[in-house]
Amino acid sequence: MDTLSLLVLFILLGIVIGVVFFVFFWPAIRLRRLYAKEFPGAWLDTLSKRLPFYEQLPGELQLQLQNLIKVFINDKQFIGCAGLQIDDDIRVTIAAQACLLILNRDSNLYSELQAVLVYPSTFVATRQVRDDLGLVSTSHSALLGESWSEGKVILAWDNVEEGVMNLRDGHNVVLHEFAHQLDHESGDTNGAPVLLTSGAYKSWAQVFSKEFEDLKTDAAHNHETLLDKYGATDPAEFFAVATETFFECPLEMAQNHADLYRELSSFYQVDPAAWMGRSAAR
Repeated sequence: MDTLSLLVLFILLGIVIGVVFFVFFWPAIRLRRLYAKEFPGAWLDTLSKRLPFYEQLPGELQLQLQNLIKVFINDKQFIGCAGLQIDDDIRVTIAAQACLLILNRDSNLYSELQAVLVYPSTFVATRQVRDDLGLVSTSHSALLGESWSEGKVILAWDNVEEGVMNLRDGHNVVLHEFAHQLDHESGDTNGAPVLLTSGAYKSWAQVFSKEFEDLKTDAAHNHETLLDKYGATDPAEFFAVATETFFECPLEMAQNHADLYRELSSFYQVDPAAWMGRSAAR
């Protein structure tokens, strides 16, 4: 074998080794390095100030949440819109709530998500809408948040702040929009996210279908409901609304919607009612 052939062979071998390293070894190394970094004291102050639930988490979950926040902020781009300047208060407040949804889960940390766009307040979304006759018109909708399948979540910062000021009212735009992101990991945003086992889908479908129909009935008759009536819009919105309620009103959901609470606890791999119960006992 001549010198040129040996050189080509070594180059190809190096490329193969490099690909194997970056595919199989580098992700774990990168995570260990991020986890090893100290969680900034200012970020910890933000967690304590903005998110009272943080103090209620068991110690191991607090550490896990810190690590997830570090990776999220490192990997996701935060973009300020309409003049909003992004700072660490905004990054940590949003990242903490997004990462709350993936505690204890073998998660890819929202792998399809590229950027979080943050407006100072309610923003207007413009879309082209085609009706049943094929006619296209432009619609304008005022929104507090939106989750896109194209790797973006859009949030109104004043609504994010309002949501964390009262983490017991069942309304939280960050939890809502990031639940949509998890829902879309199945390929469709339809209220049926990727579950832990194939056998879990039957129970999920039965419970969620019944609860969704019950909410639609209650909404139609203007009955008082624990879950926001917006969840009666469609199954995807029901899942997102149920997620808000699960994390913000877990004791009430566990008491009044036990089957739904059990399904969500199995999916999210956490038991927020236990955190609240421990806090109340203090």
